[in-house]
Amino acid sequence: MFTPKPLFPGARVALIAPAGPVPPERFGPAVRAVEELSLKPVIFESCRRAHGYLAGDDRLRANDVNAAFADREIDGILCIRGGYGAQRLMNLIDWNSIRRHPKFFCGYSDITSLHIVLNQQCGLVTYHTPMPSTEWYRGLDEYSAQSLKKVLFGGKIGELQNPAILPVKTLVGGCARGILTGGNLSLVSSSLGTCYEINTKDKILFLEDVGEEPYRIDGMLNHLKMAGKFRDCAGILLGSFTDCSAQDPERSLTLQQVFEELLVPEHKPALMNLACGHSMPSMSLPLGKEIEMNSISGKITVLEG
Repeated sequence: MFTPKPLFPGARVALIAPAGPVPPERFGPAVRAVEELSLKPVIFESCRRAHGYLAGDDRLRANDVNAAFADREIDGILCIRGGYGAQRLMNLIDWNSIRRHPKFFCGYSDITSLHIVLNQQCGLVTYHTPMPSTEWYRGLDEYSAQSLKKVLFGGKIGELQNPAILPVKTLVGGCARGILTGGNLSLVSSSLGTCYEINTKDKILFLEDVGEEPYRIDGMLNHLKMAGKFRDCAGILLGSFTDCSAQDPERSLTLQQVFEELLVPEHKPALMNLACGHSMPSMSLPLGKEIEMNSISGKITVLEG
């Protein structure tokens, strides 16, 4: 895996929207939030476009991804938001060019589709982080801001620790070591059966989601289970599952029951409640980096070098 050069004060960063459109009222505050980190935003066209639920048509959004990587004057790439639509770009992106011009790349949610391919096919470490028009524009809490700055500016990440008031929970005890992969559960699940399918062999699989009822989480986890993705992985990290409670609790399993019934029988070290996903505070994760996890003590460490 290739770790891209970190950003630095004055770095020129491309702002792109590979998925959904930026709400107009958030655009200005998002750009200012990037500038407040001493970065120089370069606004790509997709950030200003809307095509229904997409930030411009597929060709325009893919061209922005390709151009941002190919431009030698760009030091890094920030996805300004998620939404929906990144999967529509897979066959339009020049992955060979990206291999030749690797650089810092971050985002989350629908951006999971890009993370998987950048990690697996381009050998590029990428970063699962909050995004400018989703969280940055409102002002980040201290925990989230410090975690973000570590990955942006190349600080040693070391141990991945939740805020003290939000302890992680053991689902299955044990120790594991492997490359960190994954992201949003719905995007990970929908990659199956495509040429961009996630590879979990001997890796630590991270999953999070938002706005899905327990039966939907059940279905997506079961899809991964039947595809052997939990059998193959070394360990499992479950992040935030925000607004994923049942509308009719009396006729539903809880998420805890879903995790226990589908994941515990896999006998893989597993932790719950990692502070990462569609929630704040949220840590930033280095996808493609090797990590060690002890799900009994709750210790997770990024292995440097």
